Amino acid sequence: MTECCCPAVEPDAACIAPTGARPPCPHCQQTGRRVAQETVQAQLAISLHALIDAPYHFCATPDCSVVYFSADGAAHITETELRERVFQKHAEDDATLVCYCFRHTIGALRGGDIAAQTTILQNITLGTELGRCACTIRNPQGRCCLGNVQRLLTS
Repeated sequence: MTECCCPAVEPDAACIAPTGARPPCPHCQQTGRRVAQETVQAQLAISLHALIDAPYHFCATPDCSVVYFSADGAAHITETELRERVFQKHAEDDATLVCYCFRHTIGALRGGDIAAQTTILQNITLGTELGRCACTIRNPQGRCCLGNVQRLLTS
């Protein structure tokens, strides 16, 4: 199965790995994947005045407090400023969402038997087939959760 739940007919740009340089996070120095401005806007729980007019990148490093940062390092956003907890920052916390569109937690995937896990995967797949997936704005990483879901199911 593919790691992207975006419709196959018209691939979403957020599912395609961006090209070009990947700048380092100003806090942990790990490279970050670019995310759409709309993703950052949708995730912020604080005033949108906090945003600067620059491309933002996503820091997936678990022990780094920064979630989004500008390529020049002038701006950064921490998880305390977001609406949701970030899967990559809390991959061991069963209460954390792994699928933000259909509200499935890490614990539901890890704790369920094969039938429950299959039902969750089918629920995500059906939702995306019906066009109800909004990963680019609901998922803090700005892209499809299916890769994260599948990794949890096989770990």
